Amino acid sequence: MSLIPYALTRPLLFGMDAEAAHELTMDMLARGQRTPLQWAWCNETVDDPIELAGLTFPNRVGLAAGLDKNARCIDALGAMGFGFVEVGTVTPKAQSGNPKPRMFRLPEAQALINRLGFNNDGLDAFLHNVQQARFRALPRKHPMLLGLNIGKNASTPIENATSDYLTCLEGVYPHADYVTVNISSPNTQNLRALQSDAALDRLLGAIAERREALAEQYSQTDGRGATKPRRVPIFVKIAPDLDEAQVSVIAATLQRHGMDGVVATNTTISREAVKGMPHASEMGGLSGAPVLESSNQVIRQLRSALGSRFPIIGVGGIMSAEDALSKVRAGADVVQIYTGLIYEGPALVAKAARAIKAMG
Repeated sequence: MSLIPYALTRPLLFGMDAEAAHELTMDMLARGQRTPLQWAWCNETVDDPIELAGLTFPNRVGLAAGLDKNARCIDALGAMGFGFVEVGTVTPKAQSGNPKPRMFRLPEAQALINRLGFNNDGLDAFLHNVQQARFRALPRKHPMLLGLNIGKNASTPIENATSDYLTCLEGVYPHADYVTVNISSPNTQNLRALQSDAALDRLLGAIAERREALAEQYSQTDGRGATKPRRVPIFVKIAPDLDEAQVSVIAATLQRHGMDGVVATNTTISREAVKGMPHASEMGGLSGAPVLESSNQVIRQLRSALGSRFPIIGVGGIMSAEDALSKVRAGADVVQIYTGLIYEGPALVAKAARAIKAMG
């Protein structure tokens, strides 16, 4: 268990600018991982394995992309008890993102607004950090899984977006347990247009084709000496701001191109739940408690459209173990946390994992 209760740390962090607190935390995690300092935040890893997309997830609670954009803290985050950790979003070239300030807390609503804009150090630095991680060497029956989340540079015209995604896919492929294609951040101009019928069809068609070539390139030899392709699962991350008809089109397109799963959902541009609150009018994506129900609604629609066997990662608004259960009841196979970690601390990971395990 963690040696330092998060309740003691949170007032200090919440007394700082939101992005400054985030950077301080990530620096501390990066410096402390793989050292005795890791006991300050480590948690038990609940054993609740599930087979999904050809992978064994050690438990059904993961970290959502966006917290560790540069993959600096994979081992530190794994020590919090996550069954899987997703890092990124990474873009081919380094970019600074949108002007500051660009991250805002709404404590009254247990929410955040961010318009970071895929700020990251670029693909080469990202891959260097991924290769420094040592979580796979831990003596665990079911090792933590690593998801690598890819996007496009802000300077790349939307009509050329596919090229950026393919560049990132080629880079991350040999290092990922699964890859997530992020087409749903509201903070990169026109990015969500990739969720439309024709654009999504073109993008996923190109990704599927490139994946088959990469699977052959990184083929592996099994215990009997036979060679078989290394087919890394690909998930697609979508927005909560979709109607049922749009969800239906996306579901059909995912299946048509052989995608392995969907991450539902990203942040919302809606402000209905936070009207009148300080910072509510800031541009960007809203995350946290206000997103729970809209995310769950998209999950329910996806499950209905995709059938019972298509993998769904549920994310958005998990602030408690009960919230995690609501995602599973809506149709998610596994869940991810981000804003809940900021408000509730690492203890939420094990609480949610135990609750889902008890649900059966």
